[in-house]
Amino acid sequence: MTMGDSPQYEKRLTALGLVLPPAPKPVAAYLPAVRSGNLLFLSGMLPFVDGKLAYCGKVGKDLTAEQGQQGAKIALLNALSVVKTECGSLDQVVQIVRMAVYVASADQFFEQSSVANGASELLVQIFGERGRHARLALGASTLPLNSPLEIEMIIEVTP
Repeated sequence: MTMGDSPQYEKRLTALGLVLPPAPKPVAAYLPAVRSGNLLFLSGMLPFVDGKLAYCGKVGKDLTAEQGQQGAKIALLNALSVVKTECGSLDQVVQIVRMAVYVASADQFFEQSSVANGASELLVQIFGERGRHARLALGASTLPLNSPLEIEMIIEVTP
C-alpha cells in the first residue's frame, strides 16, 4: 500500500454482505479493548447478536463444527466492531497479529481448529495478507454464559 491509498476494509465487509453490529458491552468488570502503543488488545468476544448469544452449549454435543464456525464469524464481527469504536475505522488496522479462539468442547470433540477457521478465513477475506495471523485454538470445558466459543485478539493499528 502506498501513501494515500486507503484499504477500505469496511467496503470489503459490505461487498461480502456483512454489517458490523454495535460494539458489544462488557458482561463483567473489564474493558472491551486496551491500547498500548500501536497494539490493540481485545478482550474475549462472544457470538452476541442483539445482546443475546446466537449459539449456546458445547461444540460436538449441542452444536456442530459448522455452527461453531458461524459463531466464530459472529464473534469476530463483534470484535471488529470494537476495533472500529476504538480506532474510528477498520482502515486503521495495520496487521491482525494474533487471535485466540476458545471452544467449549464435548469430551470427544477435536475440531477446535476447524471452528477457529470460521473467523480466520473471514479475516483474510476482509484484510487480505494483513488478516493472516498467529493463532491459538483451544478446547475448554465451559465458557462464560454457556457460550460455545470466545475470541480474543491482538491487532496492530496506526499510531
